[in-house]
Amino acid sequence: MLVSRPPSAVDTGWDKLNHVLAFAGPCFAGLVALNPARWRTGALLALALLAWGGGLEMLQGFLPPRSGDWADLLADAIGVGLGALAYALAARGPRPEAG
Repeated sequence: MLVSRPPSAVDTGWDKLNHVLAFAGPCFAGLVALNPARWRTGALLALALLAWGGGLEMLQGFLPPRSGDWADLLADAIGVGLGALAYALAARGPRPEAG
């Protein structure tokens, strides 16, 4: 979020968890919307989300008292990965019962 002070209503209390959730949700939703038949489409979405996160981190350097942080970008990447994992698990559907 590109504001000088993020709203407390969307704060989990831990900055890195905020980043993970902020990128896991859009990644999952984007994959659901795109329903990629090929891995390249999903990879492009992931790269676009990471570029967005990197751009936000760079721009935050211009908003006192905020600053960009590599750890925040790593948390964004973890969120993208978790969103993609959640999509992959959901796309598999229920497993047939054994026996």
